[in-house]
Amino acid sequence: MDLPRGKNYDVSLLVGDPHEIRLVRGDITQYPADAIVNAANSELLPGGGVCGAIHRAGGPLIADECRRIRSERGSLPAGQAVATTAGRLEAKYVIHAVGPVWQGGDHGEAEMLASCYRESMCIADELKLHSIAFPAISTGIFGYPVEQAAWIAIPLLIESLRVAKNLVFVSLVLFDKTMLDVFATAAIAQRKPASGDPYEVRIGIMND
Repeated sequence: MDLPRGKNYDVSLLVGDPHEIRLVRGDITQYPADAIVNAANSELLPGGGVCGAIHRAGGPLIADECRRIRSERGSLPAGQAVATTAGRLEAKYVIHAVGPVWQGGDHGEAEMLASCYRESMCIADELKLHSIAFPAISTGIFGYPVEQAAWIAIPLLIESLRVAKNLVFVSLVLFDKTMLDVFATAAIAQRKPASGDPYEVRIGIMND
């Protein structure tokens, strides 16, 4: 299965009825989902990249709740996640997931990254939400190699979605087409895993 050249597209992974994971290029702050995931830092402070964009779009209520959580719990270790209000965003919640900083791959980065996705999915399911949107956690200023991150994220999201009680729709909202291509390639390559049920892949062409 080849990816479209020179066209905007999305990819749907049909992992069960009605469970679906969608990969799309876009701005996560504008994406319609019950919860959007923030690629947060351990101090839950507004930062750059996706984190800064979510705080700016959502307004000061998000930072206020983050400060309260930090004062009660201290810094949040990599691999953990917490939920706050979404402020002015259309989403109901922002789930702040602290990804690992890439240090070469021999310091537990893969396990911590997987935990970010797993914890975020668990929180959303416990909140009885139906949809959640993720960025590519840790692939920005934290330096996680995009291809390796994709091969962790895709199977983890499939596994978590299949056991969820309330979640039915997961999106990976990726910043640019290059990143979408990498995640889409990983998704297509894994559609017939060595263990677990295969899933159907559909590619849709989108109007620019």
